[in-house]
This record gives sequence, structure tokens and C-alpha cells, in this order.
Amino acid sequence: MPGETVGSDVSRVLVTGGLGGSGRWIVDRLAEEGHEVMCVDQRFAESERPNVDVRVAELTDRGDVFDLVGEFDPDAVVHWAAIPDPLNDPGGEVFENNIVSTYNVLEAAGRADARVVWASSESALGFPFAAETPAPDYLPVDEEHPLRPEDPYGVSKEAGEALARQTVRRHDVPVVSIRPSWIQYPGEYVCLGNDVPEEGVGNFWSYVDVRDIASIVAAALDADIDGHEAVFAVADENYGDSETTALFEEFFGQIPEPCDLSGDDASISNAKAADLLDWEPAHSWRDAADEDVEGPTV
Repeated sequence: MPGETVGSDVSRVLVTGGLGGSGRWIVDRLAEEGHEVMCVDQRFAESERPNVDVRVAELTDRGDVFDLVGEFDPDAVVHWAAIPDPLNDPGGEVFENNIVSTYNVLEAAGRADARVVWASSESALGFPFAAETPAPDYLPVDEEHPLRPEDPYGVSKEAGEALARQTVRRHDVPVVSIRPSWIQYPGEYVCLGNDVPEEGVGNFWSYVDVRDIASIVAAALDADIDGHEAVFAVADENYGDSETTALFEEFFGQIPEPCDLSGDDASISNAKAADLLDWEPAHSWRDAADEDVEGPTV
């Protein structure tokens, strides 16, 4: 049943993108929990932790991926590597890199009988990089909301979730697709520099702290999941310091209906993550924006 833990069954975890902005926090969290971690990235860095092994690989190279997974024989795979937006690279490269690497990693994990947690995105909804941002069908947005991406990054995440479902059908391993909101770092909350509501409308002024990303990945590895589940990872409130419905009224001229929000409730719901993974965000911009926190050791 959801919420039951099986963490004792997971001891060896391969993490792709493990030297990236949020990947380092994930590797650190899993290492602290006592897992043996293989951290895979496109570059090498020394690890201060004896239970973290850093390896270099090109994830679009199927041989690299299958070699590493075959050697490590992980109990779980966290696939966090990707080109993270469609803004700085050609669209075809964004899509090809993300979808080929996701296929390779998920297929290798499935053949190794390893459970999978991977980084999908709120961008699969189609709002963040739309030419003209439409209002959502209802509020709060949940995992049942239609996915309508028009950019190569969002489409790569929608297609990645299709690969996740394929992996479940083909290999009978559980896969959790985490859909993070805009990830912020303690002491570096760049979202607060936005001119609300004009800026930040793509995700309807939602965000999530990187420490909560690490904790939801750990929770997804521990949860008793059958099949494929997509879950949003988002803070409880918007970062605009206003009533959420007022932001919609100001930007769109109306509030999507039905609407079940009060005060500064986040536009994107994290209720499924709470129910399925027993996870709740622990950090708010009100405290985290100015926090001086020691970063990950990897």
C-alpha cells in the first residue's frame, strides 16, 4: 500500500546527472541514508564520501549506459540527467538528448530489475515555454490535467513518461516520474527576482526547494509502488507573496474554474505526493531565501 516503506530493499543506487545542480543534493541525501551510490555525469569530480563512486559516461551512448548498469547492478536507478530547458540549445538536440538518454537509462534499469525514479517536469503540462501561456483548465493543477507541451523540452518529458510506462509493461519494475516545479536553492532563490505576475506565469508562480527534491526522490525510492506513477514536487505556496487567485485575476483577467485554492496556496497540487509517497515539502521561500546552508559534499 502507498506509504509503506521498502527502503531496506534498496542499497545500491545509480544516479545520473549526479554532479548537476540538484543531482548533487540527491546524491548527498542518498549517501547520508547509507546507500551505495554510483554518481554518473559527463565530467569527473572527487567524492568526499566513501560510499559514492563518480563515473563519467555519455548517456546517449547505449553501450556506456549498459556497461555501467551491468557493472554496478543497482537496486534502483535515479535518472536526473537532461538538458533542462529549450532555451540555450537547438530544439532537436534538446529532444534527442533527453529522449535517447531516458530510453537508454530506463531500458538498462528495467533489464537489471531496478526500480526507477526519474526527473520528468512540470513542463510536460505545456505552460512554462508556451509562446502564449494559456490558463490551466482548473485549479489546483494535478496529475490528471492534460499534457499539452509545444516546446521540445516539454515534449521530451511527456515522451519520457511514455517510456516510463513502457518500462513498467516490458520489465515489470516500478517507475516514479517526479515533476519538479522551478527548483530553488537555499540562499539563492532566483524566483524572487521575478516581476510578478508578468514573469513566472509559466508555472503559475510555483517553486520547490532543492532539499525537498532530494527528499521526494528518497521517498519515491522507499515507497511501495506498483506500475508507473507521476507526481508533482512543489512547495505549498506561491512565491509571489499574494493570494494565488489574485495573481490569476491580474494576469488572465479571470480565475480558472473549478478552483479550490485559498490564500497563497500553490497553483500546482502536491497532494498525490503526500498520499502516495508520504512526502510533504519542508521549506518555504520565506525562510529559505536567506538561509546560509552548507551544500552537498559531492
